[in-house]
Amino acid sequence: PTYGDLNHLVSLTMSGVTTCLRFPGQLNADLRKLAVNMVPFPRLHFFMPGFAPLSAKGTQAYRALTVAELTQQMFDAKNMMAACDPRHGRYLTVAAMFRGRMSMREVDEQMLNVQNKNSSYFVEWIPNNVKTAVCDIPPRGLKMAATFVGNSTAIQELFKRISEQFTAMFRRKAFLHWYTGEGMDEMEFTEAESNMNDLISEY
Repeated sequence: PTYGDLNHLVSLTMSGVTTCLRFPGQLNADLRKLAVNMVPFPRLHFFMPGFAPLSAKGTQAYRALTVAELTQQMFDAKNMMAACDPRHGRYLTVAAMFRGRMSMREVDEQMLNVQNKNSSYFVEWIPNNVKTAVCDIPPRGLKMAATFVGNSTAIQELFKRISEQFTAMFRRKAFLHWYTGEGMDEMEFTEAESNMNDLISEY
């Protein structure tokens, strides 16, 4: 994939997240509502975005989608925009933004369906932890689309990977002189590392 393709995906996902701020819809949610609903503990605020349908630029118009297919794709690990597998963790909270002409009832039914079928992937101590919003105006070139934002404990895989790479470099003191030369202290790195490890254990 080229940088153009990646930017295209990023722009689709970001415009999906902010769609309720920009267009009228049947059930709107703003960013504050999103933050309040998505963050059970202040430190656990790292989200995993996803988008459906994922298709190559220019081929979008050739496929008709149903709400069921959108919902299934949206929760699929392949549709996540973070390099970790949500099946290795559990969802604390989820927000789903649907765009296009569709019935609210169908959306609610499909989301309930996903939660009932995969109840082991959702924490039981936050009831009704999936929030949906529906906006009537679809993205350009599509009839329907869905954007997904999940707060999953699986994101610790990503932090673990970063932490391991950092530890390996820090042990060799690679590139450290650039930072200390600009006035940083070695202890700041050690503190950041232990902060990261605390975060991983909290997840």
